[in-house]
Amino acid sequence: MLRKFKISIDGKEYLVEMEEIGGVPQAPITTQTAVAAQAAPTPAPVEEVPSVASTPAGNDAMLSPMPGTILKLLVNIGDTVQENQPLIILEAMKMENEIVAGKAGTVTGIHVQQGDMVNPGEPLITIG
Repeated sequence: MLRKFKISIDGKEYLVEMEEIGGVPQAPITTQTAVAAQAAPTPAPVEEVPSVASTPAGNDAMLSPMPGTILKLLVNIGDTVQENQPLIILEAMKMENEIVAGKAGTVTGIHVQQGDMVNPGEPLITIG
């Protein structure tokens, strides 16, 4: 549901449209997945998913801080990463945001792939 707000900053008024997103995670099917299934039911995307999301997301997975689209994965499963190392480039509102490692370790799971749309709180990467 889109809502419109008028915001005043330093005496200038701006009209802002915002989409309300629920705080409770929904079923794992996303709009993008449903549209892709209707548009092109080819087996190629189905084969790619297991290679990227090889492990289910656990409680220790890094979560998406904002809604956006995965532009680039900078690591692979098995890579050793350092704290604050960039892992993913997430596009949100036409800006590229680096998602960095919260701790040092080894990447044990990647739960998204390039082009995926994510919502806040969805699992991205697990570092063990």
